[in-house]
Amino acid sequence: MTKDEARQKLIDAGLVMDAAGMGDFTRGHVSVRVPDDAGHFYMKPHSYGLDEITMENMVTCNLEGEKIAGGGPRHSEVYIHSEIFKVRPEVNAVIHAHPKHAVALSTTGRPLRPWSQPSAVFADGIGTYTDTIDLIRSKEMGAGVAKALGQLKACYLRNHGVAVVGRTLEECVILTIMLENACEIQLLVEAAGAAGEEFPPEDILKLHDKIARPEQHTINFDYLVRKARRAL
Repeated sequence: MTKDEARQKLIDAGLVMDAAGMGDFTRGHVSVRVPDDAGHFYMKPHSYGLDEITMENMVTCNLEGEKIAGGGPRHSEVYIHSEIFKVRPEVNAVIHAHPKHAVALSTTGRPLRPWSQPSAVFADGIGTYTDTIDLIRSKEMGAGVAKALGQLKACYLRNHGVAVVGRTLEECVILTIMLENACEIQLLVEAAGAAGEEFPPEDILKLHDKIARPEQHTINFDYLVRKARRAL
């Protein structure tokens, strides 16, 4: 993938995330590593919506969280991205968003249960960062989020939002949407009363392996990009 292709994919990811209701005004943000340059990443600019990312306003940052290029201002929560990229070399994309059902479930302290197909994707668990509800505006706080995430796909920032990672930007976007869907379903089940019998763990893991394949992320991402563009 070329640098221009990566930047265009970041723009498309913003459109998809906005269409999925992940924007929270201008507060959500998404990043992707610069191809063939693991020490730098492209990121949505501050003060713009997810649907407003352009080649001109996106920023380029280093692993210290410093802006080194780009026309827009840098997000103050850049350290969520930079600190995760530092310790997870296999990760090439990071999303921080405030999806309402995921935030609601995070406040309960209850784990995500394998009650739906989206939840099966997170059968390996979800981390939880509990130090503060505040904005993640320092390297130390960003490192705390990265520690809570560990080697998992996603982490709640309790009462605040989520941090989701992917080997690709496609994976990261689809995982973020699926996490929100899984949390919404769980809250609906809990509101309706006691859940029925859970399927055996081996069944959940089989499903995880089927719907967590890289090609599935790409197919679904490309569909959502086409859908978002049609809506413009």
